[in-house]
Amino acid sequence: MISAFSIRRPRFAFVISILITLAGLLALPLLPVAQFPDITPPTVQVQTVYPGASAEVMRDSVAVPLEAAVNGVEGMKYMSSVSSNDGTYALRVVFESGYDGDIAQVNVQNRVQEALPQLPEEVKRGGVKVRKKSTDMLLIVNIFAEEGASEALDDLFLANYGEIFIKDELARVNGVSEVQILGAQDYAMRVWLNPDQMAALNVTAQDVIQAIRAQNVQVAAGKIGAAPAKEDQKFEYAVIVRGRLAKEEEFANISIRSRADGSILRLGDVARVELGSRYYGAFGLLDGQPSTVMGIFQLPEANAVNVSQDIHARLDDLRQRFPEGLRAEILYDTTQFVEASINEVVETLIIAMILVIIVVFVFLQDWRATLIPAIAIPVSLIGTFAAMYALGMTINTVTLFALILAIGIVVDDAVIVVENTQRLIQEGMAPKGAALKSMNEVTGPVIATTAVLLAVFVPVMLMPGLTGKMYQQFAITISVSVLISSINALTLSPALCSLLLRKQEGTGEEGQKTGGVFGFFNRLLEVLSRTYTGIVAFFVGIPLLGLATIAGVALLCWYLFSAVPTGFVPDEDKGYFMMHVQLPDAASIERTEPVVDLITEKVLEQDGVAHIIAVPGYNLLSNTLASNAALMIVLLHPWEERTNPELFQQAIMQRVQKQMGAITSASVGAFPVPALPGLGAVGGFSFILEDLQGGSITALAEAMKELLEAANQRPEIATAYTTYQSATPQLRLVIDKDRTHTLDLPLENVYTTLQAYLGGIYVNDFNRFGKVFRVLVQADAQFRSDEAVLSGFFVRNRGGELVPMNALAQFEPMVGPLSINRYNLYNSININGSQAPGYSSGDAMRAMEEVAEQLPQGYSFEWTGSSLEEIEAGNMAPILFSLALIFAYLFLVAQYESWAIPVAVLLAVPIAIAGGMFAVWIMGGENNLYTQIGVVLLIAMSAKTAILMTEFAVVQRQEKGLSITDSALEATRLRLRAVLMTALSFVLGIFPLVIATGAGAASRVSLGLVVLGGMVAASVFSTFLVPIYFALVQRLREWVKGGRGKDNVSVEKTLET
Repeated sequence: MISAFSIRRPRFAFVISILITLAGLLALPLLPVAQFPDITPPTVQVQTVYPGASAEVMRDSVAVPLEAAVNGVEGMKYMSSVSSNDGTYALRVVFESGYDGDIAQVNVQNRVQEALPQLPEEVKRGGVKVRKKSTDMLLIVNIFAEEGASEALDDLFLANYGEIFIKDELARVNGVSEVQILGAQDYAMRVWLNPDQMAALNVTAQDVIQAIRAQNVQVAAGKIGAAPAKEDQKFEYAVIVRGRLAKEEEFANISIRSRADGSILRLGDVARVELGSRYYGAFGLLDGQPSTVMGIFQLPEANAVNVSQDIHARLDDLRQRFPEGLRAEILYDTTQFVEASINEVVETLIIAMILVIIVVFVFLQDWRATLIPAIAIPVSLIGTFAAMYALGMTINTVTLFALILAIGIVVDDAVIVVENTQRLIQEGMAPKGAALKSMNEVTGPVIATTAVLLAVFVPVMLMPGLTGKMYQQFAITISVSVLISSINALTLSPALCSLLLRKQEGTGEEGQKTGGVFGFFNRLLEVLSRTYTGIVAFFVGIPLLGLATIAGVALLCWYLFSAVPTGFVPDEDKGYFMMHVQLPDAASIERTEPVVDLITEKVLEQDGVAHIIAVPGYNLLSNTLASNAALMIVLLHPWEERTNPELFQQAIMQRVQKQMGAITSASVGAFPVPALPGLGAVGGFSFILEDLQGGSITALAEAMKELLEAANQRPEIATAYTTYQSATPQLRLVIDKDRTHTLDLPLENVYTTLQAYLGGIYVNDFNRFGKVFRVLVQADAQFRSDEAVLSGFFVRNRGGELVPMNALAQFEPMVGPLSINRYNLYNSININGSQAPGYSSGDAMRAMEEVAEQLPQGYSFEWTGSSLEEIEAGNMAPILFSLALIFAYLFLVAQYESWAIPVAVLLAVPIAIAGGMFAVWIMGGENNLYTQIGVVLLIAMSAKTAILMTEFAVVQRQEKGLSITDSALEATRLRLRAVLMTALSFVLGIFPLVIATGAGAASRVSLGLVVLGGMVAASVFSTFLVPIYFALVQRLREWVKGGRGKDNVSVEKTLET
């Protein structure tokens, strides 16, 4: 066997371990760092613009044909869209986790091409964009002017400096999907019309548009002397015609027509021309001061930490070119939480290693013996990095959690070898002989415990979906580390035992030290061993007790799983949170800005708040532009400066939310960001109300109101809300078409005039600063401020006469939606919410489902984002636990060549699970993704502990012919010390997780709590219940085989079934 070979040739074992360690060290710097595995579902976004279209027009003419074509594209999980009153449309197609994002984009692009012929001409002219995009901003670059800087550095300059000189540079960084300026104020040549002056001079909007199109045009005039030319042609000259204009004065000088006196009527006579902004409906602020807010989105498959580092480096280079007084800072960076949480986990990893080594030393009481498992830990952990790199994994919180938990596992195999070898040496054997005999005794348990752990995680590695990826990376990491540990235990550990271990002096009959602190510890263990052996001796002869404990533990597990509230992933203190501000319907941006300034002032007064980024005019929850809404991002001080619980994110949010109750001019909400990236804009649940029958938006809104009223009455729900606005005050323009015929007015001229004056018309383009910008024509602000403006708008009929617009059209007040949402082809409304204190997200979601049962006929609901993933993860958990138990059982059957003995091993599993869930329940935790991972690990660990005792009991019964009772008692006496040592080292190894604080603490506590509780229960109860279960099962086996289960029955065929 390989162990004997390693003992005789120890350098062979050294080389194996050195090669494993070197491979891991080479792979470590190459591994990307991320918060989570690559779990974000691939997302493809389709965007287009239909200038001047309402939400209903966008839905009917754009959304319906596009979504009908895209629906059902291969790999699609769900799709959602928003059609807005500003003429924008955005469709988000989410694919199954793991689906190739490039293929997804190509497939969606092909489907969009099929729908293009059905789209309006204006939409086709503007184009339909299809791109891969992460829904979450990776970071934000704030561009602002220093205090006392030149007044020329106004918000318009800042926005366009970012657009021209920074945006393209950052867009080229590898892994960046899109650079988007929130509230973009791109330069545009603004032609502000004066309708009064135009009417006096007999000029219409069409005249202005035609003049600009005719005189601002790119001309390719050709060449003089170009081939074919006459034979004696000597030169060739390119003819340059100044067609496209660039400066304001050039546009103001455009001639509209000649006057009667021969002078020229120019554009500047009827309009004010300026280099202004393309859009004025939203803008950025930093701590209340003007700032360009440049959001960076990463590609779904890109590594966030690497992208962030590259952007920081590129921005450092760009700062060298900035004009005096201009600054660009990255204050919002989601990777800061990632790096902080990773650092916290690494610190926990180091502490766990130290604690485990201390425990091993206390039990082994010999530095030579302690050195052997201490060497096994880094070899196993570092070697795992090589496998992670080969499998394309990352260093993330899940894989690091696995390594922390692996510390207590990988040390077990080495401890088993060392402890048994040391016992044989103390009995008088030579180190080399003791190592050989020890390996004959423990090779079976080492292989069995490794096999059962791998067996438990085999089904975990095969689980599909987003949660499946979380399970997979945990399972692979811990399985590889344990596999390396078993290789060490069969090669390096016995070789080191033969070289390092010596017989200890000053020991008693059992080979343990009798003096000093160690002597006291050994006497304490001896008392404990006699106590446990006595308990086992008393109860092992009472079969009904074993059956009663099995039934009792099973009932306790069932109760705890039903009593512990469910969740998905715990909310973390990420160092920032979101705020949504919403004023009454139809409120202007001029009303929104002062409210945002007031909120900024109040929130900045809170302890722990560092900065506030705000974008008035942007609706966070619907991801649309809205004049009555604002997005605010509250950035907190670093975690090390917020150690007081009053300065934790949740505490600050609660105080801010209470503080906002004093603001009566707007509705203000504070929300955490989702725990997992790419699954929504805010934390909490995401509920989709759907109209399956295609009814009116008004009826859908009524159903929504009734649903929200009922939901907010439920104790499980803190708040359920929506930003959907179905009754926004609007004006319907009613045109008397008969009148237009009477007045000989082409309707096209009427529509063009209205769009030009009120909505603005994109005429053509101009070049400046090396970029292409738009020329926009629109009435000046004072001429479009109320409903009376129609009397000042004139349109020319076919006879050349000017007709006032109020002669053929009038406004009528109405209400309508600001935007229309669709989900999987149905009109829908997004409803968000959060659970009340003392309840989990699962409780709140069940309450919403119960409320939704009262929906009128024709309406239904779906979950989306993290809520959908939570439901799928919850449905997966029972299957996962069952498969883990089945695989573990089958591997044990193969190991022991018995159908019955594995039952005795696996009967210890419910004890550990009950202990883990009890710890979660008593501490007010929830059954979330990390809890489920912990339960799977407990299945493996409790089975491993049981194997250590069952294996020895089987040997005592089979090889030494002891009675069933004596076999159980001897296994308890011989293995109790090793079991307690491995259990205690594992418990102390995970203890730092349970007391974690700082970034990512909630996840560490969730995982540590269930594993700690389970292993404590397994250590306390399984050590005497496992021998009882063994005796019970063994008696039953032998009774079935005809021996009536008596203690003195021959055991020559005890492993046959």
